[in-house]
Amino acid sequence: MDSSLLPALHDALTVARHGSVARAAEALSKTPSAVSQQLRRIEAHFGVPLFEKAGRGIRLSPAGEAFLGPATRLFDEAESVYGLLDSFSGAPVTTVRLAVSDYLGKELLAPVLRDTFLHGAAALEARRQRKAGGPVEKAFSLRFAISTVHSADAVRLLELGQVDAAIVSTAAPHPGLDEHLLFEQALQWVASHREPEVALRERLRTEPVLRLAPGSLGRSVLDAWLERHGIEPASTIDVPSVSLLVAYATTGCGIGLVPALPLLDLKTKGLFVEDAGLPPLAVRLAIRPGYPVSAPMAAVLEHVKARGKAIAEQLTAATTRAGR
Repeated sequence: MDSSLLPALHDALTVARHGSVARAAEALSKTPSAVSQQLRRIEAHFGVPLFEKAGRGIRLSPAGEAFLGPATRLFDEAESVYGLLDSFSGAPVTTVRLAVSDYLGKELLAPVLRDTFLHGAAALEARRQRKAGGPVEKAFSLRFAISTVHSADAVRLLELGQVDAAIVSTAAPHPGLDEHLLFEQALQWVASHREPEVALRERLRTEPVLRLAPGSLGRSVLDAWLERHGIEPASTIDVPSVSLLVAYATTGCGIGLVPALPLLDLKTKGLFVEDAGLPPLAVRLAIRPGYPVSAPMAAVLEHVKARGKAIAEQLTAATTRAGR
């Protein structure tokens, strides 16, 4: 192994994660020409380009796609070595890089962050260690880098190594990720009023349909439902988040398809909620396979799992009440 190539490999991985030489150079505090020179060095050494032109930008070549996973694991291990050595010098600092969609951030992650900031990361870790029956280790410092994106984008950020964990809504598991099921939730139609004489699907032909952004899981489920039932909406309102979609529906601006969680604590007076009869969405905590989870990060993730369990119980109780 030629260890002198490691900086070039790191630059290439950074370009893959950011999708451009310019953005990678900014993240690395280098010039774009210096980063490009490192890419040429790899190509000259191995005789294989990791990137290819795509319009005015670049994308990973087939060799680059194959390189992405092993390179990510390589530098994950390097990061764990740095963390190990750092742990011997006072209170180590751990950065938790996590992606989450807006409504899951509000309902699931925000309470975890609140407890972390209120009680301290060290207290969370001590609680986890006591629960596991192990010794309580010394204190540490914890930092967060939270990305709010749709679940499909969160998975891609995980694959690129831009985040270490993600809380995502999924219709099916992702075989390439280490996932933990937090809870399942039904999909429901929401509108500001009920019209007993008009079926919901007929209202969708004449009233505005609220849609999430293209590429999101909620949008793909809605589009498939509309196509399956042969419905072409007369009007559409595209929104960037579930929270805004619910706000539009509450004020009578249209009909939307939303997961059950954001409706749990919502005052639904005047809001018509109807089960969509679709398979439930699973919410999972996903981690990159083989990622060396530190004790501080493990404490936060365990708290996420506990919050997920509490939400599962709330959803079950709400379903029971609705069935009475």
